[in-house]
Amino acid sequence: MTQYKYFLPEKDMPTHWYNILPDMKTPPPPYRHPITLELMTPADLATVFPQALIEQESSQERWIEIPDEVRDALKMWRPSPLYRAARWEKALDTPAKIYYKWEGVSPPGSHKPNTAIAQCYYAKQEGVKGLATETGAGQWGSALSFATQLFGLEIKVFMVRISYDQKPYRRIAMETWGGNVVPSPSPETNAGRAILEANPHTSGSLGMAISEAIEYAVTREGWKYALGSVVNFVMLHQTVIGLEARKQMEMADAYPDILIGCVGGGSNFAGLFLPFVKDKISGAKSDMRVINVESTACPSLTRGKYAYDWGDTAKTGPVAKMHTVGHDFVPAPVHAGGLRYHGMSPIICRLMEDGYVEARAYHQNEIFEAAHSFARSEGFIVAPETAHALQAVREEALACKESGEEKTILFNCSGHGHFDLASYDAYHRQELQDYDLEDEKIQQSLKRLPNIPV
Repeated sequence: MTQYKYFLPEKDMPTHWYNILPDMKTPPPPYRHPITLELMTPADLATVFPQALIEQESSQERWIEIPDEVRDALKMWRPSPLYRAARWEKALDTPAKIYYKWEGVSPPGSHKPNTAIAQCYYAKQEGVKGLATETGAGQWGSALSFATQLFGLEIKVFMVRISYDQKPYRRIAMETWGGNVVPSPSPETNAGRAILEANPHTSGSLGMAISEAIEYAVTREGWKYALGSVVNFVMLHQTVIGLEARKQMEMADAYPDILIGCVGGGSNFAGLFLPFVKDKISGAKSDMRVINVESTACPSLTRGKYAYDWGDTAKTGPVAKMHTVGHDFVPAPVHAGGLRYHGMSPIICRLMEDGYVEARAYHQNEIFEAAHSFARSEGFIVAPETAHALQAVREEALACKESGEEKTILFNCSGHGHFDLASYDAYHRQELQDYDLEDEKIQQSLKRLPNIPV
């Protein structure tokens, strides 16, 4: 009989996070100061992040121990299960073997608490009173609101306006966990007021919300800023996903030929693929493919430029070298709010530049078609972000059907879509719009990148 699930006991949870920086052939270029554009020092980040996270950001230690208190909190739902999508394989009539890591089992329903708990722990250790953050679709805001309650911290969330309107139940979940949630841009910060004055009807963007959250944090005594994706220490914390998956794939007597995941800032997929991609870097698994999947509404990897750019619209955060469509780019109001970030993890970008990973982008209607195919076979209704990964898996599985190859596909099923059913309803009513992004809009935004010599 087919085995559908692979569980690890709590005793086999990772004890250390995997840091890929020492194993990369070319490390990501260092951050630059948002005002001077000179190289940033750890002291420049001290007003924004707790010291332990600053140290992790540039650490050259391959393995970083997970504190006992963090591991104990993660045990509320970790290790997460690995599933064999045997029923979906049959529905697709493919010889491919499809596996997925199911991160929807966490209390907030996504992968995001893996880093939220770590960040709250380090903030509490440093005596921080509260954390300010941004959120797109609400997965990160929900995760951080949940995690702050475990460590007795206050929480302020700036939620992108369009998602605030589209996803009221995400807001309610955050408020249930103690979150103070406002739509962004808001009149509560200088950055928000300036944006609203220029465009009172803007749908908002993650870049705008980041600007507000950073300003809120640095202008209040005892507060720090928390970030749910992009930066190195977040990628580090998420590697619990891939480290568990390696053990579970061994239990299944399998190893992935293709790894797939959706990417907005990159955290969920990096968490899965980084513990595997080291085998590709070393040459042990040189044929393995790593496919990052983004939205056509915000195609930083597929249509952006690899360049230094600010991480937020108001230009207050670190300047990172990454694939970007421009810090003031405002994406179309697609339902996959978590994929509406203008940039991407510098680690993923550097790996892509060096040829270790690839990328593709999809429109809304095709990803919801894939989500329905998956739900009708596997049962799980996934978030719109995760549905992007499903479309890539479906394409690769059907390619195997055409070629007759029995490839093994592993993807990260990063979160459930229970709070996203309005987007499914729009799909059912044929009201979802596929936005055709003109190149001129990207090029205009890219004209405003910082002037840093190559």
